[in-house]
Amino acid sequence: MTARIGVVTFPGTLDDRDTQRAVTLAGAEAVPLWHRDKDVGQVDAVVLPGGFSYGDYLRAGAISRFSPVMATVIEQAHAGMPVLGICNGFQVLCEAHLLPGAMLRNTGLHFVCRDQKLRVETSATAWTADYAAGEEISIPLKNIDGRYTADERTLDELEAEGRVVFRYLADGEAAEGYGNPNGSLRDIAGISNAAGNVVGLMPHPEHAVEPLIGTGRTDGLAFFTSVIKKLVSA
Repeated sequence: MTARIGVVTFPGTLDDRDTQRAVTLAGAEAVPLWHRDKDVGQVDAVVLPGGFSYGDYLRAGAISRFSPVMATVIEQAHAGMPVLGICNGFQVLCEAHLLPGAMLRNTGLHFVCRDQKLRVETSATAWTADYAAGEEISIPLKNIDGRYTADERTLDELEAEGRVVFRYLADGEAAEGYGNPNGSLRDIAGISNAAGNVVGLMPHPEHAVEPLIGTGRTDGLAFFTSVIKKLVSA
């Protein structure tokens, strides 16, 4: 069986082609999906890639959340289909209430673009099984609306249920000692739903899948190999 992973393109999406390539390199078939099409075909998982989707001027992801494709993504996610939201895709997942919380403008109001060190907090999701809990990875980050926020009750629930998937770490090798780049509460870089099939994160794993491109690291490839193994073994 070859897993088929859909990659949604919204108007303004920047990283759909990069994500399709990452899926292909991991060993699955990448299936392009257009935001206006409610039918996603026979895909086994869906990725909402990064970019600046139309309507972000209102609030990041607020209009994209109402695209026809999202009705199907929401339905299938509740039924257990793996869904990954990267950067703007994470924002869309929050707006669609598949993940709790919201994204605010970065502390300092600056666009951030750099390699970012993360700690993997859990491998118990469809998208992180090929990592080890506590593992430290580095993948690119680029956002201006990346400050994760939620009320204290929600944050406590995420912590207690093991649903904080990634945290920002300071990089002692970096000139500025990069830590939390955008002011996210509790250094949260990514979270999951209770079932672990829906994951959202701000950094971009699709930009760290080939040693000759970008960071020169392949720390992001395990996102895609993780979900492929889950789908093939299901």
